[in-house]
Amino acid sequence: MILDRPARWVLDHIETWRSVAVWPLIMTYRLTDQQAVIDADCEKWADLLWLAPDQRYRLLGRFLFAFAEFRSVYYHRLASGNPAGALAARLAAHVWPGVPGLDLSGTPIGPGLFISHGQGTILSAERIGANLQVHQGVTVGWDYRGDHRPVIGDDVFIGAGAKVLGAITIGAGARIGANAVVVCDVPAGATAVGVPARILTAGRSC
Repeated sequence: MILDRPARWVLDHIETWRSVAVWPLIMTYRLTDQQAVIDADCEKWADLLWLAPDQRYRLLGRFLFAFAEFRSVYYHRLASGNPAGALAARLAAHVWPGVPGLDLSGTPIGPGLFISHGQGTILSAERIGANLQVHQGVTVGWDYRGDHRPVIGDDVFIGAGAKVLGAITIGAGARIGANAVVVCDVPAGATAVGVPARILTAGRSC
């Protein structure tokens, strides 16, 4: 949808007010060496929120103002970078909190991370690739078989309430269904559902 000039004027002023409200938080962006990754996160959120090309301006300020989930992702990015950005994240989180109960556990996470809601979600993996989309109530971590954690590839989707546990690999483009309990490898492009999860494309259970 192409906005007419009065509508654009109104939106510009709304976005200006929002940017002023989180201006100190936006300034932390200048302190970090993770700007390229943060930019990729913004573009991923814009894609999944279906923002039209003419709506993609001041994304960082808009998302920091509107979404506690995005603030949690942002603080994780800052903490993963240089000391100045990491310190800024610790201070900013006291003023503009993220989502309670969302734990990213220092996990290396590729660009384009999208978290929907995020309450009660733990992402503790050996590494996570680019463009992960994850919902609330998800646990990614180790299990009773040892202290090794999952490896998650690029472009993976994890539905609400899913558990991904142990020294397993989730291949690129895989989809984990809501409430699935995944304790074995999921091939690239496959879908895992159920308890214990079964791989639909291969017709087998974990």
